[in-house]
Amino acid sequence: MGKIQQFEDLEVWQEAMKLAEEIYILTCNEQIRKEYSIRDQLIRAVISISNNISEGFEYDNNKDFIKFLRYSKGSTGEVRNVLTFLFRVKLINPKIHRELTDKAINISKQLHGFINYLRNRDKNK
Repeated sequence: MGKIQQFEDLEVWQEAMKLAEEIYILTCNEQIRKEYSIRDQLIRAVISISNNISEGFEYDNNKDFIKFLRYSKGSTGEVRNVLTFLFRVKLINPKIHRELTDKAINISKQLHGFINYLRNRDKNK
C-alpha cells in the first residue's frame, strides 16, 4: 500500500470496522437484542475502536494520534470483556466467542504495533 492519506487507508481501521459490523449483526440476535444495556455497551465499545482511530488520525500529529490509538486499544479490551460475559451467561456460543475475541485480540496487537511504530518514528526525527 502507498502513502496513508486518510484513516480509511489504515488496515487496522478496516479491521475494526469489520469487527463492528460482525458484532452489530450479532447483537440483532433476538436473545441479545433483549439485553438492552449490555447490547448498547458492546456496540458503543466496538464502534469506539474505529472512532478513536479516525479521530486521532485527524489531529494530524503523532502525540494525539498515539493517545487515541491507546483509547482504541482499551476499547478492544472492553469488547473482549463483554464478549466473555455474553459467553459465560450463554448468550453466545463458544465458536462465536472465540472468533470475535480472536479478531479483537488481533486488532489490539495491530494497534500496539502501530503505537510503537509511531513512537519510534518520533524518536528518530
